Amino acid sequence: MRAGTTTTDAGRTLTVRVPLTVRKRGGRKQVVTPDGACWGQPRPRVDNTMVKAIARAHRWKRLMESGRFASVTELAEAEKINQSYLCRVLRLTLLAPDLVEAILDGRQPAGLQLGALLGPLPSEWAKQRRHLDLS
Repeated sequence: MRAGTTTTDAGRTLTVRVPLTVRKRGGRKQVVTPDGACWGQPRPRVDNTMVKAIARAHRWKRLMESGRFASVTELAEAEKINQSYLCRVLRLTLLAPDLVEAILDGRQPAGLQLGALLGPLPSEWAKQRRHLDLS
């Protein structure tokens, strides 16, 4: 709770109390009102881990589609990574375009983590949004 005191022209003291909280988010201060509303737009938070995973997925997909690698096993060996991990990351190429765009712009929900994207997801975009609580 913040309070400010000032003296009016008539010599009276006026105290104004404004219930709010100041929180640090990414090194920046953000004012949060009691109802949870925030003052000012928070800066987009680009999650580099998710961005890199999406970029790798599309790169690996292109390598497979070009015929450079005949199988996921062959690609995993060439990349020196576990085949299971490669398959989970490859599924990111099936994400809804608006979700990919939000991740690239840093507009994804604050609680969304790469682990949730690497888990089993429906192939239908509307169901993906519901599964990730984005609809």
